[in-house]
Amino acid sequence: MPAQSLLRVATVQFQHRPSDKTYNLERIHEFITQAAQQKVKILVLPEMCITGYWHVPKLPDDAVYALSETLHDSPSLALIRQRAIELDTIIGVGLIEKGLDGKCYNTWVACMPDGQYHAHRKLHAFEHPAIHSGDNYTVFDTPWEVKVGILICWDNNLIENPRVNALLGADIILAPHQTGGTHSSSPHGMKPLDLRLWENRKQNPQALLDACQGEHGRGWLMRWLPSRAHDNGVFYLFSNGVGLDDDEIRTGNAMIIDPYGRVIKESCAIDDDIVIADLELDLLPTSNGRRWLTGRRPELYRIITETLGYETDIRHVRFASENSPYHQEKQ
Repeated sequence: MPAQSLLRVATVQFQHRPSDKTYNLERIHEFITQAAQQKVKILVLPEMCITGYWHVPKLPDDAVYALSETLHDSPSLALIRQRAIELDTIIGVGLIEKGLDGKCYNTWVACMPDGQYHAHRKLHAFEHPAIHSGDNYTVFDTPWEVKVGILICWDNNLIENPRVNALLGADIILAPHQTGGTHSSSPHGMKPLDLRLWENRKQNPQALLDACQGEHGRGWLMRWLPSRAHDNGVFYLFSNGVGLDDDEIRTGNAMIIDPYGRVIKESCAIDDDIVIADLELDLLPTSNGRRWLTGRRPELYRIITETLGYETDIRHVRFASENSPYHQEKQ
């Protein structure tokens, strides 16, 4: 059990500019300054916030590689890493990584107060054929005697991933996203928002707010995200884009969820915003999810690790318009 009972954290939503690292880094550093003024110890910024996101699927391969950076000498990360040391804060940001294997990855980097970093490669990457999926979970110790895990956007959709993070000891899951208002082939899944809502936001901000809080924004998140925290007995820090992202509207909804699945702080803004809360670490050991983990019967769960024949490429799953291979198999 951590010696301290409270840990101050923050999660951000902001509208990046496509391929404009200069602007995006300026905004990131403004958020770092805001967090520092409030003595935040963990700061979560969105998926691919340095490079931009939804324009990437339309880029040629060479443009994706041009956006990517190797992590150890990344010019974008250099000052962020320095500020993490100076502020005694974990600062997490997303970018396109150029791996030492020559491949590109959708990577989120937690810059640590000791100058090191932990990099999580998205396990289910679909953004571009040149961007590959990672193969490892990322759970690590912090100076505050809690363990932290990282899951990027779609990683959180599969219930196995948060569960593995919890079994690896994660107390807090950092969940950078670019979501809300995206297309799903499931008839009752998420759908795009009408772009006119964004175009008319100054004349009718309430209509945009209602949509972002509705069934294709916050309403969609509430159907599953709190259960990831509750069922695994972990805190969840959800970060997201907001506003127009190429031809989609990101819905923001930055939020912090406790181990009982309760939203303890969230943004209702339709603009850049930061959400700050003190995590009550005393909630962890007695939470429902943490207790339930001790009642597991692993000998029953072997099927979870078996290949059943309908697994398919993540890009096909994400962009398919027809029924899933699983559904076809069951017919």
